[in-house]
Amino acid sequence: MQARSALFDLYGDHLRPRGGRAPVAALVKLLAPLGIAPPAVRTAVSRMVRQGWLDPLRMASGPGYSITPKAARRLDEAAARIYRTGRVSWDGRFDLLVLEAPGSRRDRQRLAANLSFLGYGTLDEQTWVATRPAEDVDLLLGEAGIRFERFTASHFAGTPGAMGVVRRAWNLTEIGRAYERFVAEQRPQLSAVTVRSTDEDAYAARFRLVHAWRTFLFRDPQLPPALLPERWPGTAAASFFDRHAARLRPAADRYVEQCLDAGNRIVRQKGR
Repeated sequence: MQARSALFDLYGDHLRPRGGRAPVAALVKLLAPLGIAPPAVRTAVSRMVRQGWLDPLRMASGPGYSITPKAARRLDEAAARIYRTGRVSWDGRFDLLVLEAPGSRRDRQRLAANLSFLGYGTLDEQTWVATRPAEDVDLLLGEAGIRFERFTASHFAGTPGAMGVVRRAWNLTEIGRAYERFVAEQRPQLSAVTVRSTDEDAYAARFRLVHAWRTFLFRDPQLPPALLPERWPGTAAASFFDRHAARLRPAADRYVEQCLDAGNRIVRQKGR
């Protein structure tokens, strides 16, 4: 688990509902159960500041960092997809992008990752398609300096034709297998966490669960049911995730509050 990715998970899943800010000492303590060392946390924080995801601020307990408006939008969108708070629907139309691909391989890879996160699949290097328009795609392409054309399109052959487009843009067989592996890998780790486990153990197990589930934001565009195969593995995987994420939430929340309160207790003691 990389420190930068873990920080996105930490802010999105735990700190965003608590104001989106935390002292550095709490960030270090909250990532320690994941095996992430303090220098790696501080390096990742500095990188996220340079990239516009975090802003430094002075807190009562010392230096801290808060999410930027840009980060808040990205984290809120990710949370809605992770916990599926919105219903996936489809009006029969695709959002179609035809763009000039960046010249460097690194820039192309970054662009592909960002478009995949927003739910777009590729028909070729210049043509991307999604079953619903992403609000931030114009901003994303504009900031990257990429020239593009954007269309709304529907398939003349209706749903059967649309399913053909979907299978060109995404490897649904591979995504389905990834969901099956997710359940198989997570089940033994989660079964080991019981009511007798510590809050820290529950927090670490839940963090790893959410972290693994979050990778599907870059793999699975969350297609409408009409375009999915029968007995889609993602449905069972989502139920598995929901059940264990909810089961471990109370203990994880207690651990987070404990880490955030530790700095405040130090400040109060110094002020006596």
